[in-house]
Amino acid sequence: MALKSTIFKAELQLADLDRGYFAEHALTLARHPSETDERMMVRLLAFALNASETLAFGRGLSTEDEADLQDLDATGSIERWIDVGLPDEKNIRRACNRSRQVCVLAYGGRSAEIWWQQTVDKVKGQKNLRVLMLAAEEGKALAALAERGMKLQCTIQDGVVWLGSDRQQVELRPQVLLASDSA
Repeated sequence: MALKSTIFKAELQLADLDRGYFAEHALTLARHPSETDERMMVRLLAFALNASETLAFGRGLSTEDEADLQDLDATGSIERWIDVGLPDEKNIRRACNRSRQVCVLAYGGRSAEIWWQQTVDKVKGQKNLRVLMLAAEEGKALAALAERGMKLQCTIQDGVVWLGSDRQQVELRPQVLLASDSA
């Protein structure tokens, strides 16, 4: 018998001063049985960094050829493809060919650094790719915020993210590893 996903609810108040985007989002996150709290919260961070009224969580871990988050335009075409973790360079190139913008939010400390060293030369020619990386301690701090019912406030300014609840706040500085002109 297959294990079921665990459902997490998040009320996210977002003030993205860098993009001039201010909104409240009621989010439902299905945590796959093999997914950690850290990865789930990095997905939530990826949502905050790219939030729009049409951005939605994909099936991610349970579906190999689907984004962790995607933003569709009115015609159903993929406007933005967002992956969390350390995707294979072939999957990155395929995503770049299928959507207007691609963002990868890498995390995992030393393993993420090694992944990037092995991947950068294979993807740096993509014109619509943006790659960010979280430091290992930032991923762990995010995981500590995970609760089945979350009320979170997020402020983004000058590339710095402040995310927190009533009980804990974290400051995150995602490092930009690659930023193409159209990404």
